[in-house]
Amino acid sequence: MEGWQRAFVLHSRPWSETSLLLDLFSEESGRVRLIAKGARSRRSNLKGTLQPFTPLLVRWGGRGEVKTLRSAEAVSLALPLSGITLYSGLYVNELVSRVLEDETRFSELFFDYLHCIQALAGTSGSPEPALRRFELALLGHLGYGVDFLHCAGSGEEVSDTMTYRYREEKGFIASLVVDNRTFTGHELKALANREFPDLASLRAAKRFTRIALKPYLGGKPLKSRELFRQFVPKKPPLKSPQDPQ
Repeated sequence: MEGWQRAFVLHSRPWSETSLLLDLFSEESGRVRLIAKGARSRRSNLKGTLQPFTPLLVRWGGRGEVKTLRSAEAVSLALPLSGITLYSGLYVNELVSRVLEDETRFSELFFDYLHCIQALAGTSGSPEPALRRFELALLGHLGYGVDFLHCAGSGEEVSDTMTYRYREEKGFIASLVVDNRTFTGHELKALANREFPDLASLRAAKRFTRIALKPYLGGKPLKSRELFRQFVPKKPPLKSPQDPQ
């Protein structure tokens, strides 16, 4: 039997008439799948507890791929996400669910996840900086090491005004070709620092993380992106929200 762990629900769905099948992200065991027996029954004290973005303490037991939830307590109220920040949070949850292997410890990433959700809950502006920082942290924990600060061809430090083309397993190489894989030195420094002082660097970060995450996600589309597109009105106003993912 496992001891108490801090965790978040990534996704839940009905299982039998009264139970739930949960995907959790836990501090010590990473992503785990649990059956919460009776959690949907009227008398269950877990009603309203096993929700995404609610900080939890949980215990589980059993063998095999699917464990059994023993106990769960909410540490605090759910972090307040709504509208575009809610869809952004669902995107982060889907990324973790799709990319991480089962029951593999990612304790540092757990706190990157927590900080991302807290940032989304506290933002009054665009959720994109928080999403890009989490994506870059996720890539780092997966072992996707990229040197943003040096040209892979010459070894020299990148120059703000030069352009560099990204090549998998090599890095950024100086290039006069401008396409979706080309970045300025200024944009690469922003990626290295995980700070995005202007719109250009933020858009560049989104381009890079989409390129880098694609091999992990395969050809299957993200459901959260489809949900976001449904959230945007069919006839948007002049200043409509942009897809942050």
